[in-house]
Amino acid sequence: MNPERSRLDTPVTEFRGVGEARASALFKMGIFTAGDLLRCYPRAYQNRGDTVPLSVIREKLKNGESDGPFSVLLTIAAEPSVSMIRRGMTLLKVRAFDETDAVEITYFNQTYLRDKLTTGAMFRFFGKFTLEKSKLKLNSPISEPYAEGVPLPDIVPVYPLSSGLTQKMMASLVNEALRMCGNEIAEFLPSDARVELGLPTLGCTLTNIHRPESMDMLESAKRRLVFDELYLMFLSITLSGAKLKRDNTIPMKLSRQDAAAFKEVLPFELTNAQRRSVNEIAGDMGGEFLMNRILTGDVGSGKTIVAAAAVYTAVKNGYRAALMVPTEILANQHYEDLSELFGKLGITCALLTGSTKKKERERILAGLNDDGTDAGKIDVVIGTHALISEGTVIGRLGLAVIDEQHRFGVTQRAALFEKAADVHCLVMSATPIPRTLTLATYGSIDVSRIDELPKGRQKIDTFLVDERYRERLNAFIRKQKEEGHQVYVVCPAVDEAEEDPYAKKYDGNDTDEMADVPLVENWRDTSVPLKAATAFAEVLAEALPDLKVGYVHGKQKPAQREAVMAEFASGDLDVLVSTTVIEVGVNVPNATLMIVENAERFGLSQLHQLRGRVGRGTAKSYFILVSDTKNPTAKDRLNAIKSTTDGFKIAEYDLEMRGPGDFIGENGIIRQHGQMNFTLAATCRDTDMIERASFYAKRTAEADPELKEETNRRAAKQLERFVKEFGNTQN
Repeated sequence: MNPERSRLDTPVTEFRGVGEARASALFKMGIFTAGDLLRCYPRAYQNRGDTVPLSVIREKLKNGESDGPFSVLLTIAAEPSVSMIRRGMTLLKVRAFDETDAVEITYFNQTYLRDKLTTGAMFRFFGKFTLEKSKLKLNSPISEPYAEGVPLPDIVPVYPLSSGLTQKMMASLVNEALRMCGNEIAEFLPSDARVELGLPTLGCTLTNIHRPESMDMLESAKRRLVFDELYLMFLSITLSGAKLKRDNTIPMKLSRQDAAAFKEVLPFELTNAQRRSVNEIAGDMGGEFLMNRILTGDVGSGKTIVAAAAVYTAVKNGYRAALMVPTEILANQHYEDLSELFGKLGITCALLTGSTKKKERERILAGLNDDGTDAGKIDVVIGTHALISEGTVIGRLGLAVIDEQHRFGVTQRAALFEKAADVHCLVMSATPIPRTLTLATYGSIDVSRIDELPKGRQKIDTFLVDERYRERLNAFIRKQKEEGHQVYVVCPAVDEAEEDPYAKKYDGNDTDEMADVPLVENWRDTSVPLKAATAFAEVLAEALPDLKVGYVHGKQKPAQREAVMAEFASGDLDVLVSTTVIEVGVNVPNATLMIVENAERFGLSQLHQLRGRVGRGTAKSYFILVSDTKNPTAKDRLNAIKSTTDGFKIAEYDLEMRGPGDFIGENGIIRQHGQMNFTLAATCRDTDMIERASFYAKRTAEADPELKEETNRRAAKQLERFVKEFGNTQN
């Protein structure tokens, strides 16, 4: 071994028992060194220390409470029997007992156990039980010889594996890495951060994440690793943000404009939250650096008018503005609203989408060229992806506004910004985001929050019912039609053949992979069958033959989907059955009822966004959640959406219930290409930890931006690895 090389950099090929095949399996998992082994965290843990009497297991099985896995201490009753049930398949059976009951244990193709499972020997078994004709049975459990005075580990890690590796192999390799590198695991967190939050040292953390002495020490280790990820993420974002500002050497200052003329053409008075956001945006646009701000707000909070004020400022300073949205329907909607508003202010507006005719497109492109004349000049262009297509040139682009920003990938957003050398950027999101989650999601981007709804907005009545109400639901749909209104019905699946992504269950075949943690999030009740939009549209059409029913979903071609949605918007459809493609950007004031099937399958913020599709007109509106779930956690969540219409309260509740992982993405920080993926931080429900990680990271970056101090040099090394493994944070 090279004495100058850190033991953490020791290649796995130098470990005992790692030949070419095993090394290849480790490489597939991204494990090349001892340090990589230490960072290969267990995906779950088996609590084998809590042994249960067989009589208790029998009672649980009889009552249908649980089939395990359970840990049991048993004595072998008699020599095992071995038989061949077919060529290449042997069956080993052995009976074992404790003081309360007996069980038959079966193993497949493991005849070597015959010499170990001897009469009178004691073993600790861990596995899932069945009760067949009043007989307890246990298939392919994990077995460990038990002897007085020889302790067995209570909490056993379950590692991710690739083909050719077993849990025993991984455990052995990790143990060797811990033994080899224990003295070289250096601290990189600020000491006061560890003291304030009661976090263990990094060395103690890695030991207990792999070999926990107790559940408390395991939880403490997990908490430390979550904080590490959050701290490194915020450190990366803060340092990158500071560099971005240093690199922006050509600021484009846009002076504040007299807002009297703009306010005069508005048919309503701005809320305090809207006025605050308008001022924050104007301050950015007149500052030393280019604006990079996100505008968040609840459904119907008036984000578009705030963006319009920013557009007004850009145009009055002699620049153009572009508003990019994800769908043609939404583009048309914005154009109808804003062109009328801007027309009163002498500002010309154009609509550019994939459906724009060639002659009209040529006229618009000519009007966007900065040729020094006012003939046909266009000040504001509203459009879809057509704005970033080849050949679209926007002269003197001063402001880029992106609506429903989560619908666009990083590269699409960048393509719009590249239309000008320097451009102020404002992105809008209809998802209300808690302050702590805003920190995690957007980091150093400035945030404006519209946390106040316009006066007079009607309350939407929300109800929670089950399948017993089906006839009454159909009658209520017909009633809305008779009153001249329209109805949305939302289903979680497209068609009946669609596989339930959350229905993965342990199949009992791989004991190495078994773990006593749920494989399905406990708020998603997968016992209730999925309803599919295509099939349910047929069911409704048959039940309501006098109503015109249509359906849309994400698998349709965009043109087909847009045509059906336009048909609904024009009033030609009475009922629109849909998946969540109508979650944002659909404005049909005549729609007064939304029914959500399998409501237990949706996130709370998603349900809140769906609710925002109704109540957009003057008529009373209703939101009905249909669920047959018996899961108490799922019921609590649905009652939460029923009890409040405050999107920020709902988002906070969802954060507490699920952690930021589901807000942000199943494995990472934002559901977009080109951004971070996490291993542990996405499960964090401790909002204080998120805030403290942000605080300490920003303090470190401000005090030592080059990360030259000793502790920070170690942090820089961790940061280099972190960014390499989890991705670039830049948008």
